[in-house]
Amino acid sequence: MPLYDCMLLLKPHVTKEALMELVARIGKHVYRRNGVLADMKSFGIVQLGYGIKKLDGRYYQGQLMQMTMMATPNINKELHYLNKEDRLLRWLLVKHRDTKYGLEFLSEDDGKGELSKLTRSSIYDDDDTDEDDDDDNDDEYDVDQEEKKEN
Repeated sequence: MPLYDCMLLLKPHVTKEALMELVARIGKHVYRRNGVLADMKSFGIVQLGYGIKKLDGRYYQGQLMQMTMMATPNINKELHYLNKEDRLLRWLLVKHRDTKYGLEFLSEDDGKGELSKLTRSSIYDDDDTDEDDDDDNDDEYDVDQEEKKEN
């Protein structure tokens, strides 16, 4: 069974009891399909980059939750009942790919020579010096001169 992250963005005024009831309902759904709920994180109330319009108004904040689970591949279709949930602003299911970290990544033969291809001269290119930073012609930003012009 693949590993999934289910991100839930709830309305900011939802109580902890209602939030836990929704999370428990999702967890029971996964468990009934022989899945496992591996991890749960709450990021608290987050500021949104834009307002999310719902029937009862526009929301600029939300409670963000992350549930990591192992479930069958058709879990995405089974969680579509969340679209009708009025406490949710958005939800997203992300599938973990075969990613390797740490020593597993370093022990692979295909990734060893990648850093050796870079030469010192390509990393620290001394030919490209930026001489534009030494301009003393910053009169347009001088506050004292602006004040003198106004008087």
